[in-house]
Amino acid sequence: MSYTTESVPDLHGKTAVVTGANGGLGLQTAKVFAAKGAHVVMAAHNQQKAASAVEEIRSATPTASLELMELDLASQASVRKCAETLVAAHPQVDILVNNAGLMAIPERTTEDGYEMQLGVNHLGHWTLTALLMPSLLAAPQSRVVTVTSTAHHTGRPIDPENPHLHGRYDPWRAYGQSKLANFHFGLGLQKQFERAQASAQSLIAHPGLSHSDLQTRTVAEGGGGASGQFWVWLAAHTGMEVDKGAMPQIRAATDPSAKGGEFYAPRFVNTGPAVRVPVLRWDNADAIRTLWQVSERETGVPLWL
Repeated sequence: MSYTTESVPDLHGKTAVVTGANGGLGLQTAKVFAAKGAHVVMAAHNQQKAASAVEEIRSATPTASLELMELDLASQASVRKCAETLVAAHPQVDILVNNAGLMAIPERTTEDGYEMQLGVNHLGHWTLTALLMPSLLAAPQSRVVTVTSTAHHTGRPIDPENPHLHGRYDPWRAYGQSKLANFHFGLGLQKQFERAQASAQSLIAHPGLSHSDLQTRTVAEGGGGASGQFWVWLAAHTGMEVDKGAMPQIRAATDPSAKGGEFYAPRFVNTGPAVRVPVLRWDNADAIRTLWQVSERETGVPLWL
């Protein structure tokens, strides 16, 4: 039996934080959480777009409990400020969905000097998750869901000598690296929870090929290389609509039977209902260890429980 929005249990009394909740998969995730009664913290960089997203959610759920919070994942200072504000306002956070991301953009760096895709897709979420840990561990059984991509199969584990791909940058190489980092982060975080005997759980999810604004935004920014327009076309003609594409991360965050360390994705790789899929990478243990070392070194933020 498929897991749909109707399958999502009542979320009244729970606080859910969704990054990139101002559009695409993040907006759909926030919409479902709000409809089920959660208090949703919509953490996003573009506050004007986020305000429109609030109106969209409230048009569907007038009683939605929503809170906007500014978060620029390309700025460690912004991430720290957001996390500090969140912990002060919410001593317990039940759900964190690390959803926001960039895809195959031209080479750029964050204000901290990180390669932009690694900086936003992984290092920003690393710091946010680490600094939200007091609130996550205070909840009875919190879940952290990190959103990866089928592109993690094309990614290579981070090279500690050159994590930002200096002299080796390619938009899709950088994207694959960042999405594999998301994959390893979610698995590594579960190991940390288990080691600490914490009740919190970490899961990973990917949306398959979804017709969101990610592809069009990539091409609009001059990214995607020669294949950029192809992926825009493919997503528009064969990709799932956002309400279907968001279901793996929604299921990972809310399915009562889901467990830490599990991976949720479309049944047929890029399309289909949200199901649990096998975790397949032979290099996980070494890559996770390296990811932890590099992430702590780059951000100065430890994530050891």
